[in-house]
Amino acid sequence: MKLKFTKMHGIGNDYIYFDAIHQEIEHPEQLALSLSDRRFGIGGDGVILICDSDKADAKMRMFNADGSEGMMCGNGIRCVGKFIYDKRLVPASKTTVSIETLSGVKTLRLTVEDGKVKSAEVDMGKAVFTPSEIPVLFDGERMMDRPILVGSNEFKVTAVSMGNPHCVTFVEDTEAIEIEKIGPLFERHAIFPDRVNTEFVEVIDRHTLKMRVWERGSGETLACGTGACACVAAACECGLCEKGEDITVHLRGGDLLIRYTDETVMMTGPAETVFEGEVEAPRLAVSSSSALLDEMT
Repeated sequence: MKLKFTKMHGIGNDYIYFDAIHQEIEHPEQLALSLSDRRFGIGGDGVILICDSDKADAKMRMFNADGSEGMMCGNGIRCVGKFIYDKRLVPASKTTVSIETLSGVKTLRLTVEDGKVKSAEVDMGKAVFTPSEIPVLFDGERMMDRPILVGSNEFKVTAVSMGNPHCVTFVEDTEAIEIEKIGPLFERHAIFPDRVNTEFVEVIDRHTLKMRVWERGSGETLACGTGACACVAAACECGLCEKGEDITVHLRGGDLLIRYTDETVMMTGPAETVFEGEVEAPRLAVSSSSALLDEMT
């Protein structure tokens, strides 16, 4: 069976998008595992399905390259907004759209040029620092700039949720981080029961940050929208950046503009279509998602 797909990215954070409204998509976990490979598949950080929703304009389901389902993707949701607008799944006059995610319904304000979405501002919701809601195993109201041992090195970290768990650590030089070695140790650190996304952040000035990210289930990616939001929230709460003002976050794939307040975090960035095509649905090695996840663990 052939499936139609669209390859899209938000500043290099690339996913394979499937319209699950007009075609049946079975076993998306297996699709993510087989198609994300950059040599033997289409290549990407995972797979995102655009589905019907009874509470928003569309529903987004995202699966990491290892087949695990994620709760939210900031760069991915901008591309979902572009997808439903450019494909006219919403009226051309509708430039504010809502997307259902496992982290709740998010509102996007679309910037349209020549009938196509170029960028989107996303209301990402409130940054959460309560340990049990992240989750992180920590006895205290907030885990803010606290030391932990990762491997043989000590890092000061701030734990925050943007609908998914993040661990932010401020470093002097992001390029000096051996992220392929240290990233997996952060991801599976014992204090993060659901694993964690880790941001290594260099403060350029009070309105500019530089970030590298290790995403749970995908490894290092060129960008992470929720991670950029988390690092700005952490920087503001640690007194390194200005709350309520636009902060530019430089990522390996490009820049995002983030504004953090006590009520919400706003993220603005581009969304781009790379190409469209058809792919033969891979033969399934397992018969259910639960079997697949059991096999991975």
